[in-house]
Amino acid sequence: MSDDAKAMSEWITAVTRELGLEGQVDSEKSVNAVLDLTSDVAHAVSRPAAPVTAFLIGVAAGRAQEPQVAAADYSQKISALAEGWDADTERGVPSNDPDNRG
Repeated sequence: MSDDAKAMSEWITAVTRELGLEGQVDSEKSVNAVLDLTSDVAHAVSRPAAPVTAFLIGVAAGRAQEPQVAAADYSQKISALAEGWDADTERGVPSNDPDNRG
């Protein structure tokens, strides 16, 4: 394990302990998902948007009945949104827009 990976693992353990999330978060899977998401956003939208996006997904997932499932679902949706992001074109309709429902 590299020094960075070890430091990350120790940090995640300390943060989950401080926030009372021990046993509630699959650290390796969650870290990889967040890193993938923030990479997509940082490269397609902007670097400062990456941590803010992760925070917003965390807030939204925290409100869900199954936060880990919601976080994974939201991360997929937002990664796809970021990958299609283009400042010169019209933005898509929000997925929760009532006019979008069938």
